[in-house]
Amino acid sequence: MQKKQTILMASDHAGFEMKNALRDFLVSQDYTVEDLGPSSYEEGDDYPQLIMPVGIHIAEKPEKYIGIILGSSGQGEAIVANRFPGVRTTVYYGKNLEIIRLGRKHNDSNVLSLGAHFLTIDEAKEAVTLWLNTPFSMEERHERRIEMIDNIS
Repeated sequence: MQKKQTILMASDHAGFEMKNALRDFLVSQDYTVEDLGPSSYEEGDDYPQLIMPVGIHIAEKPEKYIGIILGSSGQGEAIVANRFPGVRTTVYYGKNLEIIRLGRKHNDSNVLSLGAHFLTIDEAKEAVTLWLNTPFSMEERHERRIEMIDNIS
């Protein structure tokens, strides 16, 4: 990923604390971060409305934005983000970091969804760092597959 891209962040209540810690970590690493919320902890908030702005921004300006979204498992958040054209989300909730490498190298993932209930903050930092530093392979077969996905209507 390029540091010139703005990292959009959003979470629900389950990912709120980790989102804030990751935001501060990324800012300390000289990334430009835009926290789309929530700005306060609210038990029982609804993740779809909180995650949608990330998908909307990336669909509208994929060259400008990438995203990191967080929830309990990260699964529902990924489903929401992937509803938007051009959004490709990698879900990570621990164990094998190879899933992050493959999500970037093969799928040019532009959103990382983290399962906050399954990761420590240090594990999340490691995952985010790997995701940001793993380039898309640019292999023709992967570009072709992404184009096929983008053409699904």
